[in-house]
Amino acid sequence: MAFHVEGLVAIVVFYLAILAVGIWAAWKTKNTGSEGDRSEAIIVGGRDIGLLVGGFTMTATWVGGGYINGTAEAVYVPDYGLAWAQAPIGYSLSLILGGLFFAKPMRSKGYVTMLDPFQQLYGKRMGGLLFIPALMGEMFWAAAIFSALGATISVIIDINVNISVIISALIATMYTLVGGLYSVAYTDVVQLFCIFLGLWISVPFAMSHPAVTDIGLTAVHQVYQAPWLGSIDSLDIYTWLDNFFLLTLGGIPWQAYFQRVLSSSSATYAQVLSFLAAFGCLVMAIPAVLIGAIGASTAWNQTEYGVPDPKSKKEADMILPIVLQYLCPVYISFFGLGAVSAAVMSSADSSILSASSMFARNIYQLSFRQNASDREIVWVMRITVLLFGASATAMALLASSVYGLWYLSSDLVYIIIFPQLLCVLFIKGTNTYGAIAGYLFGLVLRITGGEPYLYLQPLIFYPGWYQDDNDLYIQRFPFKTLAMLTSFFTNVIVSYLAKYLFESGTLPPKLDFLDAVVARYSREHMDKATLVKSDNIVLNELAPVNPRHSLTLSSTFTNKEAFNYVDSSPELSNTEDN
Repeated sequence: MAFHVEGLVAIVVFYLAILAVGIWAAWKTKNTGSEGDRSEAIIVGGRDIGLLVGGFTMTATWVGGGYINGTAEAVYVPDYGLAWAQAPIGYSLSLILGGLFFAKPMRSKGYVTMLDPFQQLYGKRMGGLLFIPALMGEMFWAAAIFSALGATISVIIDINVNISVIISALIATMYTLVGGLYSVAYTDVVQLFCIFLGLWISVPFAMSHPAVTDIGLTAVHQVYQAPWLGSIDSLDIYTWLDNFFLLTLGGIPWQAYFQRVLSSSSATYAQVLSFLAAFGCLVMAIPAVLIGAIGASTAWNQTEYGVPDPKSKKEADMILPIVLQYLCPVYISFFGLGAVSAAVMSSADSSILSASSMFARNIYQLSFRQNASDREIVWVMRITVLLFGASATAMALLASSVYGLWYLSSDLVYIIIFPQLLCVLFIKGTNTYGAIAGYLFGLVLRITGGEPYLYLQPLIFYPGWYQDDNDLYIQRFPFKTLAMLTSFFTNVIVSYLAKYLFESGTLPPKLDFLDAVVARYSREHMDKATLVKSDNIVLNELAPVNPRHSLTLSSTFTNKEAFNYVDSSPELSNTEDN
C-alpha cells in the first residue's frame, strides 16, 4: 500500500483544528473564576458546564475508538453478530441508571472527584486502595484506544504505527495539560461532530459498492458468512448476562463519568446530561453497526483487499477502517479516518485527565499534603497528566495484550468500586472494616476466575467451564457478577458485625485500629456531624454542613446546592435541635 500524502494532510489539518480548540478552551479556563480555585476549574470546569457542551462531552467520553471499532467488530464477526454488540445498550443503560440514582447525590454534596465520598466515610487509606483499580481502568483504557488508533491510521494512510500513536498522544496530552476539563469538553464537541459526520458520510458510499450485498438479506440469510444479526446459544446466555451487567453497572463508577456530573451547573443538569448522553450513545452506534453489517455482506475477493477475508486474516478488529479504505472513495475514507481519530482522542484525553485529577486531589492533597496551595495542586496535576499520558503511550507501543489488561481492570472497577459506591451512598452504617473485606473478597474471586486475554488460568472452576481450541479455560458461569455481589454483601455484613462487636463491648476499643467504629461514633455523639479526624477529609472541606457552624469553608463548597442538600442528612438536620 502506497503512502497517501492526502491522508496525511487531512489528519494534520484535523489535529491542528483540535489543538486550536483545546488551546482556546485553556485560555477560557484562565479567565474563569478566581486564582484561588484554579485546580477546581481544571478538574470540574468551575462547575458551570451547560447542557449543550456537557451533553457532547459526556457522550464523547463513551463514544470512543473502542466503542465504534468494537461495535463494528462484534457485528462483523460470524460467531457474535449484533446480538453480542452489547456496548451501545449497556452503556446507554449505564448512563440512565447513573442519572437516576447516582448523579444527584454526588453533585448535590459538592464532591470534586469520585473518590471523595470514599475518603470522607472510609478514610484516606481506603481511598488509596480504591484509587488503584480506578487508575488501572483509566490508564489501560487510554493505552488500548491509542493502540487502536495507531493501527487504524496505519491501515488508511500507511504510515508507521508508532509514529501515529505518539503524535496522537502528544496532541491529546498537550491540550489536556494546558486546559483541563474545559479543553477536554470543548474539543469533545468538535470531535463528536466529526465522528457523527464522518461515519454517516462513509456509510452510503460503502453500502453502494458493487461488492456489497443488501445488508437486509445478509441479516437473516447466510451469504458470505453467518447472518450478522447473530444469535445467543442457550449455553452462552449466562456469559451474555454477565457481560451485560458488567457494561451496565460497571460503566457507572468511572471518574470520567463523574467528572462530567460534578462539573455540571446543578444536580438536575447532571441528571439531564446523563440522559442526553444515553441517547447520544445509541445514535452514535448506528453507523458503526451498519459498517459492521457491510463488512459481513462484502465479497472481499471482488475488492482490492483480495482474499482471504479480514476475519481469516485475523483483522476482524480492524473491520471499520478496512471498510473505509476499500469500499469508499479515497477522500471519503480520509474523512472517516478523521472521525475514528476523533473518537479515540475524545476518550483518551478524558482518561488521562481523570487519572491525574484523582491522584492530585485524593492521593497528593487529601492524603499527604492537606495544606498544599492551589498553585501546588495545579502543578501536580500538570506533571501527572504528562506522566500518565506518557505511560499510556508506552503501554500502547510495548504491551502485547493492552486490551486484555483493560478487560481485567474494567472488571475490577465493576467488582470492587461499584459495590463500594453503592454502600457509601445508599447503605448507612458501613465502615472501613467492611470496605476492606469487600475489596479483598471481590479481588480474590475475580483473579481466581482466570482471564483468557492475559492467558491467566483459573483456580476456581465454575459450572459450565470448557477448554477452547487454544487450550484456554473459558468460564460460562457469571462469576464476575457473583464476585461483585459477594463484595457488596461482605462489605455490609462485616461493617455491621464490626459495629456490633465494638459497640456491645465484645471487643475492646483499643482493637479498633482503623478508628472506624469507636472513634467515629464517639465523635458523632458529641458533634452530631460527620467526624473530623486526621485520617479523613476535613469537615469544612467536603461534609454538607450548615454555613453558620463554620466560619471558613474551602472552595469546594462554592456551590449553593452543597448547603441545600443538608436537609437530606438526618444526622445533620438534628444538629440544630441539640
